[in-house]
Amino acid sequence: MSEQQIPERRFSVAPMMDWTDRHYRYLARLFSRRALLYTEMVTTAALVHGDRERLLDYHPAEHPLALQLGGSEAAELAECAAIAQDWGYDEVNLNVGCPSDRVQSGRFGACLMAEPEQVARGVEAMCRRVSIPVTVKCRIGIDDQDSWEALQGFVAPVAAAGCETFIVHARKAWLQGLSPRENREVPPLRYDLVAHLKDAFPHLNVVINGGITDVEACLTHLDTFDGVMVGRAAYQRPELLAGVDRRLYGEPGPEPDTFTVLAAYLDYAQSQLARGVPLQALTRHLLGLFQGVPGAKAWRRHISENAHRPGADLDVVRQAATHLRPPAGGLAAAL
Repeated sequence: MSEQQIPERRFSVAPMMDWTDRHYRYLARLFSRRALLYTEMVTTAALVHGDRERLLDYHPAEHPLALQLGGSEAAELAECAAIAQDWGYDEVNLNVGCPSDRVQSGRFGACLMAEPEQVARGVEAMCRRVSIPVTVKCRIGIDDQDSWEALQGFVAPVAAAGCETFIVHARKAWLQGLSPRENREVPPLRYDLVAHLKDAFPHLNVVINGGITDVEACLTHLDTFDGVMVGRAAYQRPELLAGVDRRLYGEPGPEPDTFTVLAAYLDYAQSQLARGVPLQALTRHLLGLFQGVPGAKAWRRHISENAHRPGADLDVVRQAATHLRPPAGGLAAAL
């Protein structure tokens, strides 16, 4: 997108710390032109006081692209939202879903579900400063505050403050006693509660997140919700994204071929190597490719064992591709 505009949210890739960096997002964009992509969470303190170019820079091809913020102070959130808009992001999203101890100690993430008025103040301040959408990603609840009344009590004031889109992870979060990973797996999924939210607030955009692993499930959820957000499955199996444009957006034409995507990504990787980016930072996102293809295990092993070596270049990937049988054939040799 050459200009900022309201992004479509029919399908999006979740913000994931240490995963959805700019290199992964470029790879994801090669599989899908329509998916809405999110950055890793950036804290307001880091953005106000830190290296903005390192935190915010992206390739123009990544649009539509949203910046996720972690923070709770209204003035800082408003300042960071303005920075995001000036930097060209298409949306700014507030993290009210992460349950990690580090995030809680900074008074942001899922613990803010207990402070809906504080979230509302932050959302209102951001909406006053920017014209791009301000959205919230949250859980269905925290700890023992997991009733419909608690969820409604959170959404209502935040929506009144100007948030029109809620991305809801359909699990509650335990703030103590479970790791972030366990909080993604142990609390049961409650799609029904999120569907109730959509029924109660039909004017809001409600995007469902949690436990969604394929395009078929996305199609089912889109009968109820305004959009679907996929996290780990889209990272661990990037080829999942190949079906998004055709099946979820009705785009004509065949789905992207993984070898064609890889060849295009290596062109990008070469430009990044020239800028001093280490090969390992670029290849770690490729390990999920070719699942189910004979030789995929050797592909992963070769990259894992060699990409970190001093002086490693794209020959590591080309050599790894020779392990793929079939359908690599001449395609692998052409990389």
